[in-house]
Amino acid sequence: MNTALHQKQNDAARLTDAFELFNQLSKNLSNSYQSLETQVSLLNQELAAVRSERMQTLIEKERIASRLQQLLVALPAGVIVLDEQESIIDCNQLAIDYLGEPLLHQQWHEIMQRSLFPVINCVDERQLKDGRRINMKRNVLSEDGGQIVLLSDVSELRHLQDLLAQQKHLSAMGEMVAGMAHQVRTPLSTALLYASQMDKCSVDEGKRQQFSKKILERLHHLERQVNDMLIFAKQGKLLMSEFSLALLLQHIQENMQNQSVNFSIINGVTEDSLHGNMDALLGALMNILDNAVQACDEQATITMQITQHQPGQLKIEIIDNGCGISLDQQKRLFEPFFTTKGNGTGLGLAVVESVVVAHHGQVTCHSVVKEGTRFTLILPCIKQHTIGVSPSNNNILREVSDYEIV
Repeated sequence: MNTALHQKQNDAARLTDAFELFNQLSKNLSNSYQSLETQVSLLNQELAAVRSERMQTLIEKERIASRLQQLLVALPAGVIVLDEQESIIDCNQLAIDYLGEPLLHQQWHEIMQRSLFPVINCVDERQLKDGRRINMKRNVLSEDGGQIVLLSDVSELRHLQDLLAQQKHLSAMGEMVAGMAHQVRTPLSTALLYASQMDKCSVDEGKRQQFSKKILERLHHLERQVNDMLIFAKQGKLLMSEFSLALLLQHIQENMQNQSVNFSIINGVTEDSLHGNMDALLGALMNILDNAVQACDEQATITMQITQHQPGQLKIEIIDNGCGISLDQQKRLFEPFFTTKGNGTGLGLAVVESVVVAHHGQVTCHSVVKEGTRFTLILPCIKQHTIGVSPSNNNILREVSDYEIV
């Protein structure tokens, strides 16, 4: 009896403990659920904040994209966007106006061959079919190789620059006319003086020949001055034709044979047929040689070296071991009417530059005082032989045709 009662008491105690444990677990579960609801509420608030921020970012990006699209349309320049294969993936209306259609999904190098033509001595500029001048700039957009090409119309700017150059030239022409009377009168008066002595009976044959030689020298000097003035007045617009390099060098050798310096010509060019203006080149080269002679003493040496600089390009170097030219004077060498001579016109080297520019070439001077001077002329006047036309060499043909000066 006691045992059964004791068992019932134990069962009741265990049941009470079980209910207490259940109540405790229920309370913990309820607390966990409330905590979970709080966390879910916080997460929902954070998600709503993030969603609102992303929406604001998206709206801002759409606003920026719209703004950029408006700028792209309103930009006073043609814009071309290229992918890493240089295929056009986007462009604005002005680019279409410049280059014509189709543009999208076309290869950029094909568009350049179709609508953009090289401009001599202007690497960043191209010419459209209608004659307008376009400045072209390319920049990398990102690391994936995309690029943007910006095309700006510089026709008006070049026109204004030409007008400014024309005004400067007219001003220089006025200065030239002002000094022309003196420069022409001096050699003409000398020639008249010698000519007046030739018909006198007291003058023997030797003197007559000497006077005749002096008259010819003064007349040649006068002719060269007049030619320099004419070339300068034409702004380097010369009539081009084929001529012989050997004949040009022969004329130079003949003009230099009476000089008191040691003069030599070294010709390393096998091609003899050139394209240009031989008379203008002869005058320009003689201007440099005359300056070299005046800068040297009787024991001096002057050398003219002729080589082929690049395909189609003639390189002429005139080297002397005379007194040299200071750095300050070198900066002004090719300015019209700049001279260090008491009886100089200041047109000699200005004419040299004008003739070289007319041949689409370059002229530079390197000089060291008391050591000598080197003038270097690069002239693209060696005629190129015609090569076969193929899709792969269209650019080469265009570059070669640039050397055909008209």
